Amino acid sequence: MDSPPLHQKLDALRRQINEHNYHYHVLDSPIISDSKFDQLVFELKQIEDAHPEWVTPDSPSQRAGAPPADRFEKVRHPAPILSLANAFGADDARAWFERICKLDDRVENAAFVVEPKIDGLSVVLHYREGIFVQGATRGDGEVGEDITSNLRTIRPIPLRIPVRARTPSSQTTGNPQISLFEASSSSAAITPPSYLAVRGEAFITLQDFDKLNRDLQEAGENVYLNPRNTAAGSLRQLDSGITASRPLTLLVYQIVHAEGADVPDSQAGVLEYLRALGFPVTDIARRFSNIDDTIAYAESYATRRDELPYETDGMVVKLDDLTLAADLGSVGKDPRGAVAFKFPAREVTTELLGIEVEVGRTGVLTPKAVLKRVRIGGVFVESATLHNFDFIAEKDIRPGDRVLVKRAGEVIPYVIGPVTEVRTGREESYVPPTQCPACGQAVEHFDGEVAWYCVNAACPAQLVRNLEHFVSKGAMDITGLGIKIVEKLIENGLVKDVADIYTLSREDILEAVTKKDRKTKTEPPGKIADNLLAAIAASKSQSLPRLLTAIGIRGVGEVSARDLSAAFPSLDALAAASADQLQMEEGVGPNIAAGIVDWFSRERNKKVLEKLREAGVWPVEQRSAVSGQRSGPLAGMTFVVTGTLPTFSREGVKEFIEQHGGKVTGSVSKKTSYLVLGEAPGSKYDEAKAFGINIIDEVELRKLTERGQE
Repeated sequence: MDSPPLHQKLDALRRQINEHNYHYHVLDSPIISDSKFDQLVFELKQIEDAHPEWVTPDSPSQRAGAPPADRFEKVRHPAPILSLANAFGADDARAWFERICKLDDRVENAAFVVEPKIDGLSVVLHYREGIFVQGATRGDGEVGEDITSNLRTIRPIPLRIPVRARTPSSQTTGNPQISLFEASSSSAAITPPSYLAVRGEAFITLQDFDKLNRDLQEAGENVYLNPRNTAAGSLRQLDSGITASRPLTLLVYQIVHAEGADVPDSQAGVLEYLRALGFPVTDIARRFSNIDDTIAYAESYATRRDELPYETDGMVVKLDDLTLAADLGSVGKDPRGAVAFKFPAREVTTELLGIEVEVGRTGVLTPKAVLKRVRIGGVFVESATLHNFDFIAEKDIRPGDRVLVKRAGEVIPYVIGPVTEVRTGREESYVPPTQCPACGQAVEHFDGEVAWYCVNAACPAQLVRNLEHFVSKGAMDITGLGIKIVEKLIENGLVKDVADIYTLSREDILEAVTKKDRKTKTEPPGKIADNLLAAIAASKSQSLPRLLTAIGIRGVGEVSARDLSAAFPSLDALAAASADQLQMEEGVGPNIAAGIVDWFSRERNKKVLEKLREAGVWPVEQRSAVSGQRSGPLAGMTFVVTGTLPTFSREGVKEFIEQHGGKVTGSVSKKTSYLVLGEAPGSKYDEAKAFGINIIDEVELRKLTERGQE
């Protein structure tokens, strides 16, 4: 049978990718591996690159971000985007209920839906014939700003609806014992309206926000104050490429306008309908038949808000009957049929007893507030983040000040600013340290950067984290050298810098292994030690980019390490490079160049490098003279890897093969030179046997590289 036309294949790829995006980002239940998903996207882009006239607005390829816009166009909403009145506690909520009861007798026997009040940015999404065509901010409720290209980058937003044909009754809430709505008897596939506008809340989860700030802090950049402002600022970027780099997500909760199809007339039905179309919808919404149960559920989250993955300051109580809600009308921009049930504030004031400085893995100095013990949201707090020294200066925060502190979910409490009205006049401005508080070495600060650094590789405050980074999968990939063993080795005085890992004996490791380090109760410590020694020995063969990543030079990550290794094929060559030479390379600016030169000039760092050289950890990138291609004992050979190898990760064996000139592919063919076989292999093993491919293990792979060097 002939293969289908290319255009049909393109349509099929788009449907598959949209479906997998839905499973991953909305249902949080992926059904294929990341590599298979990446392959689908690669195939899609290949076709679209060859036929740019076939690119459509709903294609998954259009999520990457568009060129910077000169300004935001104005968008008039199809209906007013209203705000909410507040109810502070159960008494206020009952007073709201009694007020609307007086306006309409139907309210007394009405049902209610309770949803989370997410602290994010309200947005309106427009679909025509099922295609996402426009997105806007709430603005003043009547007119918003067009941020379509930015919203396209948020992966939970479907670019085409429905994501798949579903019946509304096929969905349930997060709790199978509590039904949000009564089951529908309909079994027909859903057809979306010809025009549909929906409202949702864009936000950043607390976990993603915490990771974003940690990454920024390690990079020496400004951190963000709170998830809400970060989300709002991300969506209002003129360059949607910046938006795409932020971990934004979204939940949808309202149909603003619909044409060409009937939509539910109850809030519970709307949530079900939106979910069935493929929109991300909250899983904690509940429907109640009376106001007492409604208030009790809303009130329960005042003490359970830390269970939620996002920042929230309350719950929203809505009349389930949307016709009744519309009949009640609005007061100003507040609809009478809904109210925000607000939680008690989690901002308090307390005394700033002092400012301590912590040293991170990359040497970044981070100020921490030492507070007079205070209770925030049921938790006692004695310390909080102060972000960076620029923040302290900008806010003029002084030891002895009374400061405003906020805590949101599991995010570390942070200082908002001082209460200057109660100053006594004895408070003195804070001066950042000139020496590292852990090792006493002079700290450095580069113009235009926020962070202050300790660049001493042997700094004791950095050592545990440096070692943890050095052995990680993205660096030297030493499996089995966990944080507990590392801490014990340091405590025993056996490891004083990263190079000391290569001088460890079996007895040293046995002394550091505890019962907690064993995978099973019966696993002997000797096996752990032997496996770890094998992994340490194997890491000596890691590539130069990995070693360069591992030693932790400020500003040099995995990408820049690969670029630098291409230009400077050894650590000797890189150490001899001047700042001007370094800046000739892609992505290396004045500050990174200065940081590299400074790192190699430090005597303690030189000693670490010499110890690595003596241990045989000194990779040199091999290049051929033609076209800059790699050469080596595996040059011209193609490898496929299947199963779990004894000492290599999948990424590690790929880099090992490429370092020695070979090529790694994901599928077996007649052109495959060798299949590298590990434990629990997949179907590639059978395919290799069918093709008559040479099958080798990790030991034989290493021998191939050794024979080429004889």
